[in-house]
Amino acid sequence: MALTKQKKTKVIATSKTHEKDTGSPEVQISLFTEKIKSLTSHLKKNKKDNHSRRGLLKMVSKRKKLLVYLKGKDPKRFKKLVASLGLKK
Repeated sequence: MALTKQKKTKVIATSKTHEKDTGSPEVQISLFTEKIKSLTSHLKKNKKDNHSRRGLLKMVSKRKKLLVYLKGKDPKRFKKLVASLGLKK
């Protein structure tokens, strides 16, 4: 269920703001989005996996907090990120 190193580096490369960027809100939100997608497909197969469901809810909450932070700090970057990830906002 965890992201592979190749998948993680690909996600970071698409959303980084500078060459050595690994911790900006854009990168963190992109990584959470990929993890959420993989966990969602896992939970569709395993409906009774409540421990993973709780982890999914925590990730969604963290992503939402980061989105709110980014929206308040720089609305242009927020709109660009939401458009690139295909999130509804």
